[in-house]
Amino acid sequence: MSELKNDRFLRALMREPVDATPVWMMRQAGRYLPEYRASRAKAGSFMDLCMNPELACEVTMQPLERYPLDAAILFSDILTIPDAMGLGLYFETGEGPKFKKTVTTAADVDALPIVNTLQDLPYVPNAVRTIRKELNGRVPLIGFSGSPWTLATYMVEGGSSKDFRKAKALAYNDPGLMHALLDKLAISVTEYLNEQIKAGAQAVQIFDSWGGALAHDAYREFSLKPMQKIVDGLIREYDGRKVPVIMFTKGGGQSLEAMADTGPDALGLDWTTPISDARRRVGDKVALQGNMDPSILYAKPERIRQEVAKILADYGHGSGHVFNLGHGITPEVDPANAGAFIECVHELSFQYHDDK
Repeated sequence: MSELKNDRFLRALMREPVDATPVWMMRQAGRYLPEYRASRAKAGSFMDLCMNPELACEVTMQPLERYPLDAAILFSDILTIPDAMGLGLYFETGEGPKFKKTVTTAADVDALPIVNTLQDLPYVPNAVRTIRKELNGRVPLIGFSGSPWTLATYMVEGGSSKDFRKAKALAYNDPGLMHALLDKLAISVTEYLNEQIKAGAQAVQIFDSWGGALAHDAYREFSLKPMQKIVDGLIREYDGRKVPVIMFTKGGGQSLEAMADTGPDALGLDWTTPISDARRRVGDKVALQGNMDPSILYAKPERIRQEVAKILADYGHGSGHVFNLGHGITPEVDPANAGAFIECVHELSFQYHDDK
C-alpha cells in the first residue's frame, strides 16, 4: 500500500499534532454533485452503484477531484448488512429504503444468519481495495457501518420511521428478543468492519443515526452496549498503523461521557451540542468530529465563513478536532458553497495549531 501523502485526518483522530484542522463531509459523495447523479444514472440504481466496485470508486473519488478534502469515505449504504441477511432491500423513489421482509418475532430473529462479509458482501471489500489503489496514498480511506440499533429500526419497521413505534415497542415489550437481534447485528458489523480494515480502510465510523431517538437509559441498553461490543472486537492496528474508530450518535450529546467510556478514538457530534462543551466534558479521552449544521451550506459564503470561524474558536487550540458537518450534506446544497466551507476550515484553522 502507498505511503500517505496527507495523514492529517488520522493524526487528528489520534490527537497528534497537525498543521491545520482536517475536514471531510458525511455524504460527501452524493446527490448534491451533478457528476454523482450522472454516475448513478449510468449504474441504473442506487444499489447497482454500491455493488459495482469500479463505480463505487468513481463516486468516492468525485468530491476529492473538486475539493481539498482530508479523507475519502467508502461509497456504500448502511443497510448492506440487513440486505445480506435476506430481508430484500429496495428503494422507492422519494420514500427512501424499504425491506420486503420485516423482523417481528423470535422465529424471524432465529432465521437471520450472521453475515459473512467475504461470502455475502464481497463487493464491499472489493470496493475498498479498488478505492485504495485509486487514492494511491492521497488521503486516508474511511470504512463504515450502521450501528446495530439503527439497523434494527429499519429491519423491524420495514423502512424509515418518524417515531420508531414498532422498534421501541419490541425493545420495551421483549427486551430479550431485541437483544438477540442486536447481538446478531453486532457480530455481523464487527466482522464487516474488520474485513473493510483488512481490505484497506484506514479508519472506521459507526453511524448510529437513530440512537438519539431513545430515552437516556434505553440508549445505553439498546444502542451503546451493542456498539461497545463492536469497538471491543475491532482490529485497532493494521498494516503498521493504528486504525482509529469514530462513534457517531445523532442526537447523542447527552451521553458523550458514556460513549467515550466505550473506547473509540473519536466521537462524532451533531450541531445540537456546542463543541466547546463537548471538549470540556470528554477532555483528552477522545477526539471530536463535527459539528456544523449542514443547513449553513444554504447560506452565503461569508455566513459559512463566520460559522466555521466560530466552531474553530469554540474548539480552541490544539489537535483532536476533525471538522465535519453535524450530519450528511443535503442534496440541494450548491457545490460551490461546500467548496467555500472546506477552504475556510483549512485557511482559518492554521492559527490553532503549532505544527506548521
